[in-house]
Amino acid sequence: MLSSEDTRRLAQLETQLRHDDPAFCARMGGTAEGPRRIAASRRMPVSPVLAAAVILAAAATMSLVGWWIAAAMAALWATVIIAAIAYRCLPTTIDPEPPVW
Repeated sequence: MLSSEDTRRLAQLETQLRHDDPAFCARMGGTAEGPRRIAASRRMPVSPVLAAAVILAAAATMSLVGWWIAAAMAALWATVIIAAIAYRCLPTTIDPEPPVW
């Protein structure tokens, strides 16, 4: 148990801290909304796009020739590359301030 003098001093320190750094008190008290998030976009990579285009053209050519299994495999790989490009180009969030522990 704290004495009345210790309690009074602790209340003074808390009041001073709330006055000096209200953001810190909000984070420590759990009342803050959390860190701000900024959406960051990425540039679309050129080489995987070209690779996907070449593979799709090869798949179309193989399907015209009659090599259906090879065409299906090439189309599958082109789809995987396109999905990877789409995933990479999704906007991400950046935390501008590191967490304070």
